Order: sequence, then structure tokens, then C-alpha cells
Amino acid sequence: MMEKKKIRRPFFVVNPKAYIYGEESVRLAEYADQLAKKYDVDIFFTGQLVDLPSVKRETECVIVTAQHMDGLVPGRGMGHVLPEALAGTGVEAVFLNHAEHAMSTSQLEKAISRADELGILTIVCADSEKEARALAGFHPDIMVCEPTSLIGTGKVSGSGYMEATGQAVKEVSPDTLVLQAAGISKGDDVYQAIMTGADGTGATSGIVAAEDPYQALKEMIEALAKARDELKGEGY
Repeated sequence: MMEKKKIRRPFFVVNPKAYIYGEESVRLAEYADQLAKKYDVDIFFTGQLVDLPSVKRETECVIVTAQHMDGLVPGRGMGHVLPEALAGTGVEAVFLNHAEHAMSTSQLEKAISRADELGILTIVCADSEKEARALAGFHPDIMVCEPTSLIGTGKVSGSGYMEATGQAVKEVSPDTLVLQAAGISKGDDVYQAIMTGADGTGATSGIVAAEDPYQALKEMIEALAKARDELKGEGY
């Protein structure tokens, strides 16, 4: 297995989904890259598959991330996303089993195995405490815990949910990092998620749907860095 990039806590995920693409996506990635350098934090940046080579070429620090990958090997697989193709373009991480691209248990297991072989970080999504506990058994690098009902609503998961899902994951897979993300729309949401115990957080509509996406992202990364600095001495 190839070695994976080591992720520092707390980290942040900029996940534009399919809201932006092309030059607009690359420009936002470049700005995220500047923030990653300025605040010395790890930032994942997802994009459309066709944009990932450009994002990789125009950035230095962001962790270029695919929004999906299939567990196939080179050969037959028309229309599927080949892991080797992602790795060949410099992709370092991949989202799996997002609510908007759900996978069966067998599909997820195969995709995680292939990512592990190629040194691609796995970011696996779970909806409930029960699902988080079950999927933690596959030992992903990062588990995203977010209630599907809150995605894109601007309503943040409660501290009770964050604490319960985080504990469920760590009990099964202590080395898996936990990302709490649903409804993150401002800097204070980021700060509270980290202070509640999340290893990382991230946003989609809170950034791309903001009046000024760049200012919104800057505010979130500043809040991330603030939480990190306050938690120094506790493993950060």
C-alpha cells in the first residue's frame, strides 16, 4: 500500500459539489490555497473530476479531493471512476457514500480497499450514530457525520449529535478522524464544531451561496485557526 498524506487537526473541507465548475472552481481553490498557507491549516478542496487536474496544477497546499470513486480495477467499467486515474492526476483524497451519491456496503468496502492500495485518503459519510458506528468498522481515514435532513439547510447539528457520533466512531476506529459538517454557514459554526470535539469541519452552500464566497471562506478558516490555537496542548 502507498503512504497517505498525514492530516493535521483541525482541518477544513471546501466542498463546492456541482454548484461551480471550471475557472470559478479553480479560482476558489487558489484562494483556499492562500488561506491554507496563511493560517497553516490543512484544507481539502473537492471539485468536478474534469477540473481536478487544473486545481492540482494551480495550487500547492490544498488537498485535492474527488467527490466519488468506484472500487474497480483497470479494465471493464464504462462510466465508472477509476482509482488509478484519480491517483495519476494527483488526487490525494476522495469522498465516499455521500447522501447525494450513496453506495452499497459492498461498493463502499471495495472503494475503501482500492483507495488504501493507492494511498488515497478516504472520507466516508454517515447519517446517524448507528451508521457511523457501522461504517467505522471499515476504518476510513475520515468519517463525515451529518444528518441528511440538515444538509444545505444552514441548520447545524446539535452538540449532542456531534458528541454521540464522534464517540461512536472513535470506539470502533480510534484513528479515524471525525468531521462534523451539516449546516456550517459561518465562522462561529466552525468554531463551535471544533470546540465540541470534531477533528475537522467543512461547508458547501455556506460558502458558494454566500454573498461573498471568498469572505465567507476566510471567516471560516479564521475561526478554525482560532479554535486550533485555543486547543493547543490537547493534541492540536
